[in-house]
Amino acid sequence: MKFREFLALTRADLFRYSGSLGIRHHLFHYFLSPGYQYTWWMRFCALLWSSKPGRLLFPFAWLVYYRLQIRFGIAISFKAKIGPGLYIGHHAGIVTNEEMVIGKNCNLAHDVTIGVSRRGEHVGVPVIGDNVYIGPGAKIFGKITIGNNAAIGANCVVTHDVPENGVVVGIPGKVISYAGSTGYINNKVDD
Repeated sequence: MKFREFLALTRADLFRYSGSLGIRHHLFHYFLSPGYQYTWWMRFCALLWSSKPGRLLFPFAWLVYYRLQIRFGIAISFKAKIGPGLYIGHHAGIVTNEEMVIGKNCNLAHDVTIGVSRRGEHVGVPVIGDNVYIGPGAKIFGKITIGNNAAIGANCVVTHDVPENGVVVGIPGKVISYAGSTGYINNKVDD
């Protein structure tokens, strides 16, 4: 990751929270939005890890990042591939696999698990598309694809592919409509 990419990603994340940019908005959300603060340090660790000079500062940044993991109950690896505009509405209980892929404008609610499946027909980790809403308590496992503009309902367990604009609820998750995530994703960012 280059510094310009870091700036673009953090600006997109900030826009998802505030709908605007600027130092005043950054400071407000940095100190009052745990999801934004965590995301900023996650992306900063990714920046430092990706450059040789940055690796000298990485242990110090990682300590802050690790402390935030414990404090906020969020375990999203800085090695995960996450597009611009990540929004964590309510922190606590978020656990993900470091190999997952998330597109732009994703909303993660509290108690979300995105994990690996080690056996069965879907061995691997999920790939989550753009503009996806993942509701509180949702669990997504295995090498599956969550299509663009999908909405995963609260406490849903998803172990199969979700089509674009699919709304999935229940255990196991079943598509109940194709209304998508419209209304759940605010302040979208474009590439």
